[in-house]
Amino acid sequence: MQFKNHTLSYWQRSKVPSDDFCYRYAMILFSCTTLIVVLGVVPVFAQKIQADIAARAEGAIDYQREIKPILAKHCYSCHGPGTKEAGLSLVQREQAILELESGKHAIVSGHPEKSELIARITSSDESLQMPPEGDRLKPKEIELLSRWIKAGVNWKDHWSFQPVKRPQIPVVKNQSWVKNDIDAFVLSKLEAVNLRPGAAATQRELVRRIYYDLTGLPPTQAEMDAALAAPWPEAYEDLIDDLLDSPRYGERWARHWLDVVRYAESNSFERDNPKPHVWRYRDYVIKSLNEDKPYDRFIMEQIAGDELANADGETLIATGFYRLGVWDDEPADPELATFDGYDDLVTTIGQAFLGLTVNCARCHDHKIDPISQKDYYSMVAFFRGIKPMQTSGDNIEEPYFTNEIERKDYQQKLEELRLKRNVAQQQLTEIEELFQSALANQLDKKIERQDLANLKYRYYRDTWTKLPDFDNLKAETEGDIPEQLIDTSLATREDDFGFVFQGELIVPKTGEYKFTLDSDDGSRLTIDGQKLLELDGIHGTGNPVSGTVTLSAGRVPFRLDYFQAHQGKGLLLSWSGPGFNSRMLTALPIKMKKNGQLPNINELITQLGLETLGRLTFENYKSLKRELNELSEKSIVVKRALCVKEQPDNVPETFVLKRGSPQAPGDKVEPAYMSILGGGMPAEITSQESYRGLKTSGRRIHLANWIASPDNYLTARVMMNRVWQHHFGRGIVKSPNNFGQLGETPTHPELLDWLASEFVQQGWSLKKMHKLMLMSHTYQLSAQAIEENLNQDPGNDLYWRFNLRRMEAEEIRDSVIYVAGNFNPAMYGAPTYPNLSADVLATQSRPGQNWGKSTPEELGRRSIYIHVKRSLIVPILSAFDFPDPDTSCDARFTTTLPSQSLTMVNSEFMNEQAKIFAADIILKSNYNEKNVDKEELIKLAYARIYQRKPVIDELKRGLEILQKYEQD
Repeated sequence: MQFKNHTLSYWQRSKVPSDDFCYRYAMILFSCTTLIVVLGVVPVFAQKIQADIAARAEGAIDYQREIKPILAKHCYSCHGPGTKEAGLSLVQREQAILELESGKHAIVSGHPEKSELIARITSSDESLQMPPEGDRLKPKEIELLSRWIKAGVNWKDHWSFQPVKRPQIPVVKNQSWVKNDIDAFVLSKLEAVNLRPGAAATQRELVRRIYYDLTGLPPTQAEMDAALAAPWPEAYEDLIDDLLDSPRYGERWARHWLDVVRYAESNSFERDNPKPHVWRYRDYVIKSLNEDKPYDRFIMEQIAGDELANADGETLIATGFYRLGVWDDEPADPELATFDGYDDLVTTIGQAFLGLTVNCARCHDHKIDPISQKDYYSMVAFFRGIKPMQTSGDNIEEPYFTNEIERKDYQQKLEELRLKRNVAQQQLTEIEELFQSALANQLDKKIERQDLANLKYRYYRDTWTKLPDFDNLKAETEGDIPEQLIDTSLATREDDFGFVFQGELIVPKTGEYKFTLDSDDGSRLTIDGQKLLELDGIHGTGNPVSGTVTLSAGRVPFRLDYFQAHQGKGLLLSWSGPGFNSRMLTALPIKMKKNGQLPNINELITQLGLETLGRLTFENYKSLKRELNELSEKSIVVKRALCVKEQPDNVPETFVLKRGSPQAPGDKVEPAYMSILGGGMPAEITSQESYRGLKTSGRRIHLANWIASPDNYLTARVMMNRVWQHHFGRGIVKSPNNFGQLGETPTHPELLDWLASEFVQQGWSLKKMHKLMLMSHTYQLSAQAIEENLNQDPGNDLYWRFNLRRMEAEEIRDSVIYVAGNFNPAMYGAPTYPNLSADVLATQSRPGQNWGKSTPEELGRRSIYIHVKRSLIVPILSAFDFPDPDTSCDARFTTTLPSQSLTMVNSEFMNEQAKIFAADIILKSNYNEKNVDKEELIKLAYARIYQRKPVIDELKRGLEILQKYEQD
């Protein structure tokens, strides 16, 4: 009653006319009942997970639960993964029972009295006792170890570190209950503890269930009527097929994957700038799921899509996976930030594809799972060639094409552009030479020629001893250099700074050119994308280096990187070539004008060109200058992808970092697979040509092949667990991102292995596995409880009924739009930006910035297309537990908060949608001002929201509310 009074008082204060009772009733019905209908049910609070359904045999000792934690806590620091002090490793049985360097055995099966392990942990001699430091073992722990050794040293590896073996289908008593093999596994567990499965769900319940599970949207009344009118169970199977073929399926299930791979469209940290073109990755996931792309291919494309033999624009977009994480554009410690980026990749790949917390081994060997630091950094080594993230630019962006015609058209336009630029530049050079000849007799000093064009600089302040990767650093200032000469006087201090100068080198004639570079301190000259000269480290001027290169007449890209440590500035670069001796490309310490020298040729032509060259030639000169400014690659319209890019040559070496610190490198490592999953190193790794001729180190393709292999212990298991999770409310393993020893034990391990093996046999088809699960009797159970089952299995670990769940944030918002009649089915493309209040916009990292404006039509699109900004999650999504996109989310929280009810009743979004809903209901009714059929309005509203008629009490209550508003 309090809720109702609050609701009435809200609308009494609103600006809506008091006689608009249709709107008022629609708002109450839509808001209040939608919270129930769209949410579906009250949240189900987590129950204590049962460790084992069947009791273990009396006196049996479980290695994983009882022995391994003792060894991990007290022994692994010296005898754990990656360590073997005194020749002893306690990771695997075969190693632990070997003879030691002393001639003794740490463990003698069946004989604790002969086992050196027991002797050491019970010794009172400080020189012998183990562990030598830290807590001694408790008497109970010693007793467990002794009993374990006496019982025969049962040392069974953790279930997930064993190969997948397809189990036999269980034989059950009630064979008639089994609709497919899934049911046999579920029923066998129930029969083992004398529990019976619950009743079947009604046809209406199943229709709504599979609509929401597969599309995230409710059925329409027409769709519900058609499904119920057709003969069952054929209609049920047909409906599953139709929904799996619906484009709405990809939109729904893509969101599950985006949660796992920490998808967001901004970088986080102080500025939280948007990531360019990142939404193409979201579209790639939707398309891949709708096409039922084999999951092994889906993995390959994201990890190494650019390195595939048949790489194309789509596989390039898939590698945007590497750019989804948080990124600090101005880190306090750049080197540490680089390894934080690698850690983000190792963490996400480990959890998303393998269900392992590999990241726990960054600073030390994993405390629980047999994952060593060496394993961790061997995985890092696969990514060391990746160019770092940027706000935008060539390091992270690449043109992409949907077909070969687009590619060839773009390449042709680029070649045409290059030829036009070169021709224009040659004509410009001829006019400059003509002008210079005409003035030769009038001037007693040589005219300064312009050798660089469109020259820009980026300036950095920091201390280095080696040339850094400036592309991974945020410039303090940047801008144009009008003089078109490299000028270090732009620095704001004498020491500890760096520059990147970029522009175009004007090549007067085709031929061989010599460049001479001298610097204090590090410098690197890159011509036409190729490194020509380098002087790295801290040294001094006086030892220049020279190099030659053949260039074609026209313009070529030019870049010079430089850093200065201490004791003054020193950077000199000159060149010579056909028709001219050495000319400086760097500005003199004293500007030419201040020294009384002549201005350069461009300034002279501007002043004297008309009278010297004549009007026709002078106008041609100006036209050529304009043409060159317009002939930019940016003038060619092309789609671009946010993607992975590599530096294929000179990939940095990888070392184990002690305590995870880049300042404490240890042993060198090479790319290698995790030892617990079979280990080994890739076949020969060679640099290769990837998409659009780009070079890569050739490392990631090996990692992708290993993860996507049907022989990998975890890949198929992890994905099948995720699919099961989203159909049945939780995974068979309740910790979907952690299949390690700190994760949950599977409730149905044989079923999980059967699903994994079936997944591979079905060609890694997700849609086939969806259908298999949805066709099972287990999925078609009612959510109704059975008291005796509740007492024995309160958490429904055995699936004797269907798990209730509250709908996710996107389902709530999308359902509101859908039933209101405001749904826009448009797919793909740039994100939408819901209207947010100034107060909400003020909460983001940079208040009021980087939030776009969408049209009303765009706002009717599904929630998956909303811009995901890390510092500003849209309130209606945030209220209903949209995940933190900074890290992988394997399962969303389900909270129950007052703010959720207030959001459904008081938010601007709900008010707007209620108006649309009311107007649409009225439009479709026989409403007129003199004769309002209120019952029809109520029935139409219930049909739209519930796909059913209101019962008598609901109809009565609706009429009472309308009457109340009419009186008011």
